[in-house]
Amino acid sequence: MSLAGSVIVPHPPVILPEVGRGREREIQSTLDAYRAAARWVAAWKPETLIVASPHVAMYSDYFHIPPGKRTAGTMASFGAPQVRLETEYDIDLRRTLIQEAETMGIRAGTMGERDAALDHGTLIPLYFLQEAGVNVPIVRIGLSGFSPLTHYRLGQCVARSVGKLNRRAVFVASGDLSHKLRADGPYGYAPEGPLLDQELTEAMKTADFLRFLTLDPSLCERAAECGVRSFQIMAGALDGLSVKPEYLGHEGKFGVGYAIALFAVTGHDTGRRYAEQYERAERERLERRKASEDPWVQLARRSLETYVRTGKTLSELPDGLPESMTRERAGAFVSLHVRDSLRGCIGTTAPTADSVAWEIVRNAVSAGTRDPRFPPVRASELDALEYSVDVLGTPEAVDSEADLDVKRYGVIVSSGGRRGLLLPDLDGVDSVAQQVDIARQKGGIGARERYALERFEVVRHT
Repeated sequence: MSLAGSVIVPHPPVILPEVGRGREREIQSTLDAYRAAARWVAAWKPETLIVASPHVAMYSDYFHIPPGKRTAGTMASFGAPQVRLETEYDIDLRRTLIQEAETMGIRAGTMGERDAALDHGTLIPLYFLQEAGVNVPIVRIGLSGFSPLTHYRLGQCVARSVGKLNRRAVFVASGDLSHKLRADGPYGYAPEGPLLDQELTEAMKTADFLRFLTLDPSLCERAAECGVRSFQIMAGALDGLSVKPEYLGHEGKFGVGYAIALFAVTGHDTGRRYAEQYERAERERLERRKASEDPWVQLARRSLETYVRTGKTLSELPDGLPESMTRERAGAFVSLHVRDSLRGCIGTTAPTADSVAWEIVRNAVSAGTRDPRFPPVRASELDALEYSVDVLGTPEAVDSEADLDVKRYGVIVSSGGRRGLLLPDLDGVDSVAQQVDIARQKGGIGARERYALERFEVVRHT
């Protein structure tokens, strides 16, 4: 036996009549679609459910899979303590999944539990499934800070585990879409919100799971997505299988995207092995990016790669650098990313070297090996790194936040000898107040302490 199919469902507490108290009727089409999807899953007669939820404990470098024999939860935190669900865990499937993940080199397991109770991202799907007569053991999976490909690989581990144990299983990908569809919604509006929902729903309609893997990370960040990584794990669980998509609809009346879709497994299809397609697309994207790098970024890359591979810093600058790099002095920050995840960032607010070029050499090595938030970059990671270099203008004091602009200026917050800096125009930093608050916290400056503000402009090289 293997996966019979999968379902994508949202988890808005208001959709439960006991919580919504009438407001659920404002998203009646989603409520109707949810119940239809639950009946569909019941017709597949699963023996177990695998549920991926954004509200299980999440770690940057680890997939948490809750332990224990049984679990229960309520909607008390949403004003409905009378809604209480219990379920058993499929212990054998959980154990096999963790073993498969270990074989694949994926860090996953039962450590790190923060709350044994069912999270609402799992409870709400189970509410409708149990209502439809589906009351079977489950395995719950949290998300992580790993790459889209690693989430997909974990899904492949799910499929292999189900096959080894001869289970008839259904994968439940719990997740809302964008949280920024309306100005009057709880999270406000961003133009990226509707764009993300369009991308995701089109992928659901056609079962084009590669689109789940190749979404622009900046789009996801600005749209405040919820369930993309659940969908990536689901895609991996259906690796190499042909599916029949049934798209049941989308609503965003409360400012959050709710979509429901089912994918019945109909056979095998080697053309739907998306890991290889994703890796090829990533290689091509990185090659294009590397080919377009300017001298500032090329120097940062060369500096770090030389140090990681030889243990030595550059002893001389490459030929042909612009004079503005070799004759001028300025502070500079070097940032490293692996797709959407920061991998290191170190810089100087004022010049400490003889030229901008040497500033970049030093800070590139530091960003890759001395950022205390991350382990040193390994040689195996170098090809996947994306670099940006910010060359700083001279900071100037300002009287208040009214003199700042989150897109144009970086900010330095100082109090006594403590200083916190934040660069301008960063994904997820959308207001001056947010920018100042992050910089203040980076400097270890309390919210009630008096502090001074400085602003600076940058020239960003990517």
